Amino acid sequence: MNQPTTQPPANLLVRHEATAERERSTCGWRHLLLSRQDRDAGLAAWAHAVDIDGAREHYHKVGTELYYVLDGEGSVMLDGVEHPVTGGSIVHIPPGVVHGARGRMRVLVVGIPDISDDDLYFPE
Repeated sequence: MNQPTTQPPANLLVRHEATAERERSTCGWRHLLLSRQDRDAGLAAWAHAVDIDGAREHYHKVGTELYYVLDGEGSVMLDGVEHPVTGGSIVHIPPGVVHGARGRMRVLVVGIPDISDDDLYFPE
C-alpha cells in the first residue's frame, strides 16, 4: 500500500555551533544556535551556547530561561541568593527573577518564548 508523501515542516533546523553567529551578550560570548535570525521558522524557543564570564545581573518580564551547565563551575545568582553550579547542573529561571552568573562556565541557555531584545531589564 502506498503511503502519502508529506513534506517536512518548514521549521526543521539543523545548525552547527562552528557556523553559528557569535556575539557578545550580557553574560559573555554566545553562539546563536537557534535565535532571532530564525523568527520566520516559527520556533517555540531559542538556544544559545554561552561562554559565561561575569554575567551582569538582569531579568526578563516575559521569558523563562533554562541554564544547563556543560562545562566549568561557578555560581548563579537568583534574586540575590548564590547557588553553586558545575557541569551537569540545570537552573530554571522564571520571568521576574533577577539573575546573573559568576565563574567561568560553558552553558546551554534555552529561552521560552522566542528571544526578544525588548525583554531585557537591569535592576536599579
